[in-house]
Amino acid sequence: MRSVAGQGVRAGRALLGTGVLHPVRPDRAVRMLFPYARYGPVPATVGAMSALRFAGRTAVFDERGSLTYDELERHAAALATALGHRIGAGDRIGVLCRNHRGFLEAVLAGSRLGNDVVLLNTDFSGPQLGEVAEREGVGLLVHDQEFDEVVDGSSYDGRRLHAWHDGGGLYETIDDLVADTAAVPVRPERASRVIVMTSGTTGTPKGARHDIGLGALAPAAVSHLVRVPVRSGAPLVIAPPLFHVLGFAYSTVGLGLGMPLVLTRRFDPARTLELIEEHAAQALVAVPVMLSRLLDVPDGPRPASLEVVVCGGSALHPSLSERFTAEFGDVLYNIYGATETGWATIATPEDAREAPGTVGKPSFRLTVKILDPDGRELPPGETGEIHTGGGLRFAGYTGGGTKQVRDGLTSTGDLGHFDGAGRLHIDGRADDMIVSGGENVFPAEVEDLLGGHDGVAEAAVKGVDDEKFGQRLAAYVVRADGSDVTEDDLKAYVKKHLARYKVPRDVHFVDELPRTSTGKVRAKELQDDKNSPAVNQS
Repeated sequence: MRSVAGQGVRAGRALLGTGVLHPVRPDRAVRMLFPYARYGPVPATVGAMSALRFAGRTAVFDERGSLTYDELERHAAALATALGHRIGAGDRIGVLCRNHRGFLEAVLAGSRLGNDVVLLNTDFSGPQLGEVAEREGVGLLVHDQEFDEVVDGSSYDGRRLHAWHDGGGLYETIDDLVADTAAVPVRPERASRVIVMTSGTTGTPKGARHDIGLGALAPAAVSHLVRVPVRSGAPLVIAPPLFHVLGFAYSTVGLGLGMPLVLTRRFDPARTLELIEEHAAQALVAVPVMLSRLLDVPDGPRPASLEVVVCGGSALHPSLSERFTAEFGDVLYNIYGATETGWATIATPEDAREAPGTVGKPSFRLTVKILDPDGRELPPGETGEIHTGGGLRFAGYTGGGTKQVRDGLTSTGDLGHFDGAGRLHIDGRADDMIVSGGENVFPAEVEDLLGGHDGVAEAAVKGVDDEKFGQRLAAYVVRADGSDVTEDDLKAYVKKHLARYKVPRDVHFVDELPRTSTGKVRAKELQDDKNSPAVNQS
C-alpha cells in the first residue's frame, strides 16, 4: 500500500482509502494544511479538510434528509461565529444529543472556537447531568428538545441551545443561529479537546482527557486502514451513540475519509437493515447487543453491499460472533480499547475464525503487555492485567485522578492473556474477578459459555457475597424464545464444560438485562432479591 508523506500531502495527492490514492488539486493540497495549523488535531480540522476535498459529496444522512460536506462546513462555521458571542473562552460546551446532524455541527463548531466539548450521555438523569455539567465546567449546553425535562430537573442553570427540535421550544436553535449568522474567520487561542465520558458502569461517569497529536493519531489510522477495509466515499451506518467513544471515533474516521454517515436518533434493528440496503452501505458500526438484535429481525435482509461490520464497546461472545458470521459472512471486525486509551487491538475475520473470542493483535506502534500484580510481564497463556502504551496518551480524568501507569504503560482495568499467535483474549474486568473458596473465578468465562446454550438468549454473571465461600457466582438469564430451560439444566451444562467451582450457585431468570445505551450490562442493577420485580424466578 502506498502512503503519503507530511500531513497527508505529497505531489498534490492524498490517501483516503485502503490502497487508493485520490488526486487533489495543488491549490487545495496547500490549503488543506491551514485548518491543521489553525485548529490542531481536532474534529474541526477533519471537517474543514473534508469540505475542501469532498465539497459536493454527501456528508450525513439523517431523519431530516442530507447535508453535503460543504454544507456541513458552512453550518459549523456559522454556528461557531454565533457561539463565539455567547460563551466565554474558557467555557466548555456540553452536547446532549442523539445521532443526527446537530451533534456533528455542535462538535465541529466548538472545536473551531477552541472550547472544550463535553459529550454527555443521553441516559443521564437530571441529578447526574447537573453533577457532571458542574464538574466539567459546562457554560453552554446544546441539547435536543426531548431532554428539556431532564435539563430542567438538573442543577444546570447556564445557557441552553436546542439541536433537534420539533417546534415551539423556549430556546434558540442551531438552525436559527446558522440561518441568521454570517460566518467570520475564527482564530482560537488554544486547541480544543473533546471530553468523552466513561461508561459509569462501576461508578459515576468520569471525563477522560487525552493529549492528542499526529504522533498518536497516525499509527492508529494506519492500523485501521490496513486491517479494516473501509473505502473513501462508501456509506457508513453508525448505530452506537455518537457520545460513546466507538460512535464518536468512527464518525471522525468517516468524515475524514469522505464517507456519507447514515445516522438515526434511536437504534431500530429492522430499520438499520433497511438503511444499509437503501444506501448500499459498505460498513456498519455496532456494539454486540446490536448485532444480536439484528439477528433477531424476522426475515431480515442480509445486504449484499455490507462488507465491514466493526464491533466494539463491550465483550463480543464467541457464540454471537459465530452466529453473526454464519448469517452475514466474513465481515466482522472486533475492536478492543477503552475510553481512556483508545483502541488497542483489531481482530479480523481471519482472527475470529482461528481463535473465536479474540480481540486480535495490537495496532501498529502500540504496545500491549500483560502484567502481574508486581508489574512483571507474563508469557502467553497466563492471565494478568492489560496495559497499553504508544497510542492516545491518557491525560487523566477531568475531575481528578488517573489510571495506574507502569513504565509508561496505562492500565485498562481489564484482565486478559495472549495466545501463541500473539492474539489478545479478554478474560474479564479486574474488579469483576471473584475468589470463591480460594479459587479465582472470572464471570465472563461463564457468561460466554451460557451464551452458547440453545435455550439462552442472553446471560450475565456476577459475584455475590457468600458466608461460607466468601463469594459465589450468580447468573441472570434471559431465555430464548420458546425455551423452557431450567436452573438445573444450566448448572449441569456449566458443570459439564467448566470446573465445579465455576458453576453458578444461583440462576435467576429475567425478562431482560439492564443495559447502558452502549449495550454494557449494569451489573449493580441485577437484583438478588427473588421478590424484586426485576427478577422472574419462574
